[in-house]
Amino acid sequence: MVDRMNIKENSDNNIANASDETASSHQGINIITVKPTCSVFTVQYCLLTHRDRQFVAFYDDERRITVGSRLLGHSHWAFFQPGGFWIDEKQRYSHVTEYDSHNYLTMAVDKDEYLHISGNMHVDPLIYFRSELPLDIFSLRCVKNMVGDRENRTTYPLFFKDHQGNLLFRYRDGMSGNGDDLYNIYDTQTRVWKRLLDTPLLNGENARNGYARLPTAGPDGFWHMIWMWRDTPHCETNNNLSYARSRDLVHWERFNGQPIELPITLSRGEIVDGAQSNEGLINMSQELGFDNQGRPVITYHRYDEKGFSQAYAARVEQDGQWHSHQLSQWTFRWDFSGGGSIPPDITISAVKTIGANQLAVEYHSKWCPPGVWVLNESTLEVIETQDCQPILPSEYLQPRQNIHPDAEVQLIPAINNDHRHGHDYYLRWESLPIFRDVFYGVSVPPSQLEVISIGNKE
Repeated sequence: MVDRMNIKENSDNNIANASDETASSHQGINIITVKPTCSVFTVQYCLLTHRDRQFVAFYDDERRITVGSRLLGHSHWAFFQPGGFWIDEKQRYSHVTEYDSHNYLTMAVDKDEYLHISGNMHVDPLIYFRSELPLDIFSLRCVKNMVGDRENRTTYPLFFKDHQGNLLFRYRDGMSGNGDDLYNIYDTQTRVWKRLLDTPLLNGENARNGYARLPTAGPDGFWHMIWMWRDTPHCETNNNLSYARSRDLVHWERFNGQPIELPITLSRGEIVDGAQSNEGLINMSQELGFDNQGRPVITYHRYDEKGFSQAYAARVEQDGQWHSHQLSQWTFRWDFSGGGSIPPDITISAVKTIGANQLAVEYHSKWCPPGVWVLNESTLEVIETQDCQPILPSEYLQPRQNIHPDAEVQLIPAINNDHRHGHDYYLRWESLPIFRDVFYGVSVPPSQLEVISIGNKE
């Protein structure tokens, strides 16, 4: 049980001292230290670059939501810890997390430059903070509701923007195996959220839930979305990789232009790969990219007829049907099952265009070295396998803080990397591995959270 008094006393001390660490440089890589962070479990943080500002949302060593900000070119951070509300079901405050790897943090800036933060939710009441002043972390306040309906069992919050720059918010209402995907849109004039749709976009019909990637803006003017269904909380029950597209995020259709009645259910959606439970689909490995002609290409993995895990690329071909093309020739099987978060033992990137009628797909697996498949765009056949070039030297990709022998490096890119400054930004820290959303069984000291800047020195 959480000690309410200790948390209340800690949350009252919201304004932390700004960091006086200095940036260091090595081979064109700048390291800006942020603050010690929680290392007892793996959960994703958020780094956002907006004009000349950078914001970070993470958990401190006492697992409290912490937000930092700095001016680009400066290593001096300011920190703020917004307070939350008490959650009876979890016996904790909303600004303090557990050991659940679903409880990531996400962040956005609206058209009027107000900050929005959400996260720390796994079938929990909506947890959402908004600033009362533009780009001001110290004015972040907990907002108990967005629209006030279907906000008691929320998971997977994500912000994104439409073509007009309006801020949208997607989340799941319900639970794994029984949930719906809901979309809200924010009005900057009234500072009020409302439903984008009168219905869920994905409806599990009380029998399943959809695991969707956010809609992706394609070069053809459409928003493209992919997802797979899951019948129970157990990950082996993922099934039916699916697709839909939309001009306006409100009216949805199949690839051939046939309208889809909302909400999208299993029977109404367009099936890309009809793999059933225990046939190797898993929601953490489905990516959407576009070829040189702007056509959507979906990459994913599932089991082949021999039961081995294999990577595939799917595309609508000249006959108007989805066709899956096998990319790998693996002889291993990722035999996943059960509930709770598990490590991604296979990851496959979205296709990237590399010109000359070719595409590239990067893959990683615990059973083989990482690599890059070069594809013939016309056939999606692998014509070459290349070595995978890491984004950072190996010393940054290996644990070096000695918090525990099992610790792993966490590395995520910034949202809205601002290439005007000639930099790519990444957030780096070290933590114990993903462990089914329960305590790993050992206590470890905090690790140092760092921003890594690749490019000319700030």
